[in-house]
Order: sequence, then C-alpha cells, then structure tokens
Amino acid sequence: MRVLITAASRHDSTREIAEAIAAGLTQRGIDAEARPLEQITTLDGFDAVVVGSAIYMGRWLKTAREFVSEHAAELSSVPVWLFSSGPLGPPDHLIPEGESADVEQLIELVGGRGHRVFAGRLERASVGFAERAAAKAVHAPEGDCRDWDAIDGFAGEIASQLTLEKAAR
Repeated sequence: MRVLITAASRHDSTREIAEAIAAGLTQRGIDAEARPLEQITTLDGFDAVVVGSAIYMGRWLKTAREFVSEHAAELSSVPVWLFSSGPLGPPDHLIPEGESADVEQLIELVGGRGHRVFAGRLERASVGFAERAAAKAVHAPEGDCRDWDAIDGFAGEIASQLTLEKAAR
C-alpha cells in the first residue's frame, strides 16, 4: 500500500507536518511519500492520500483547494484524510479558533475519512507586513506551537485504519 502525503504551505511549517506524517506512517510499516503539492500531476500508483493546507484568514490556501477540486474523482476512489495547520498558541487557546471554512465542503467532495487541525509556527521575521499585522491583531504568539505527538498520533490512526482494511481483504 502506497500513501501520498502532500500539503500547501507558505512558510514550510505545513510541509514539515506532511513530512512528519509520512515518517510516522513509514515507521508503522506503510509505504509513504511526502511530496510538495505543486509537483503532483496524477495520483496513479497511490492507494491512499493525505492532503493538508495552511489556514490563512479562515481558509485553506488556494493551491490546496484547487488541488482537491481538480483531483476530486481520483481522491474519491481512495481513502483520503485532510489536515489543516495554522492556529497558534497552546492547544486549548488556539488562535484563530475553529476550522477552515473550506474543510467540510472538501471532505464531502472527496469522501474524506477525517480531518485534524494542528497548531502552526510563526516566525515574525520571515513573514511579510500583512501577515505580521494580522498576527499582531489576533495576538498570535511567536514560535513553534506544533504538537509533534498529536501529529504522530494522526499518522498512527491512519496507519491503523489502512492496516485493518488491508487485513480484511
């Protein structure tokens, strides 16, 4: 079983989450490959897909939304999971709170099996003026707020489901 993990990322934080999910799947005996969203033209050869996106202004990045829409038929024919990255702060005080406005529609479009929201990373020195102003307006804390144990747990859940399905065949 081969699994593709891909994500749209502005500042590499979400890409790094995709890579961690791929590593978690690999450690559990699943053939997993993390690839940048922009490099994918077909899903041929993959038996499952995990798609993620950074969240900005309450939405997935346009490239991720377009990817899911353009590949909806292919994605609908394999197990799919989604993840979002971007809220900042401790898990019980994530900023901004809530999920992306796009997620429910995307899950419905491809028959997604699940979705997780992971905190992101903010390095003010590496973002532009508009992003710094938005972060300041919502009092977003600077630093890496990603919960690597939760990310690995998500990989574990995916691996368990795929392993059970493979055994049932």
